[in-house]
Amino acid sequence: MAETPISFEEIDDEEQQLYEHYRIVVDKGQVPVRIDKYMFEKLQHSSRNRIQKAADAGFVHVNDRPVKSNYKVRPGDVVTLMLDYPQYDTTIQPEDIPLDIVYEDDEVMVINKPAGMVVHPGCGNFSGTLVNAIAWHLRDNPLYDPNDPEVGLVHRIDKDTTGLLVAAKTPEAKSNLGLQFFNKTTHRSYIALVWGNLTDDTGRIEGNITRDPKDRLRMTVTSPDSEVGKPAITHYKVVERLGYVTLVECVLETGRTHQIRAHMKSIGHPLFADERYGGTEILRGERSSTYKAFIHNCFKLCPRQALHAQTLGFRHPKTGQQMDFTSPIPADLASVIEKWRVYMKGNENKQTYDISE
Repeated sequence: MAETPISFEEIDDEEQQLYEHYRIVVDKGQVPVRIDKYMFEKLQHSSRNRIQKAADAGFVHVNDRPVKSNYKVRPGDVVTLMLDYPQYDTTIQPEDIPLDIVYEDDEVMVINKPAGMVVHPGCGNFSGTLVNAIAWHLRDNPLYDPNDPEVGLVHRIDKDTTGLLVAAKTPEAKSNLGLQFFNKTTHRSYIALVWGNLTDDTGRIEGNITRDPKDRLRMTVTSPDSEVGKPAITHYKVVERLGYVTLVECVLETGRTHQIRAHMKSIGHPLFADERYGGTEILRGERSSTYKAFIHNCFKLCPRQALHAQTLGFRHPKTGQQMDFTSPIPADLASVIEKWRVYMKGNENKQTYDISE
């Protein structure tokens, strides 16, 4: 099939007003590859099918002309995604949203994030985020601009993960804290409830993290020796064994997207109630209807991945003092843990088996 650019007349007889949403210049060393595949690898939150449909509609351009999805990109090509509506205004607006502030001074804020709150605007969540709340809290601080990337959150956690985050009020503080995270001198530990009874009391998971080609909202793990994905290391320690689930503490050596969720899934122990990684299936336990009802009741109590950023430690960016914070396990996760304790105590003498076997 031809790879020559097509004209607007082939799409619509009426002139369209198009707006640029994405632009990239193809690297000098890029080998020829179909543009739908090339853009799929570059755009994190889109599918190849959607890209093909965009190209068919004349929205994918190369060097200012629309191309079909089988066009092969070449070094130096300017690839743009042109859509028939303007980009959403991503300016961060202050919003009066309650914050659980654990610590605050002139340089930093440590915040305990609840479940269900997106950290930063994007991907359909353009309001109600943690940064909108921080902008409101600091609205009277003339030195804090929520739209300045040199201030604000230093790291992130997932929407349905609870726990501690640090934000910088000044560029100097953010630069200092960012360097601490980069050099791995900070300390972060998470509490997670995972499916199954882990064999060892402690362990180390090493595996590259990359986006799952079958689901762009999920990450997957590849071999550390591969050139696919970013290197990631998670250390875990068993805190409490609860029969068919285990409470573990996870310490990050790196900080990749969905790292704990993807790593635990990769060793056969997905996080309890983690729908995206298979944790809402009944992966261990009994076949009885009573047991199934118990699990579903647990899911209702904690309808999210059972993951909590419990501790955070860093050196204060101005004084150099070591700062260590601990956040109690939130009520939804604590109630599920207690429910498992009661269930297992009541079934100590009962003959059970693992449905995963």
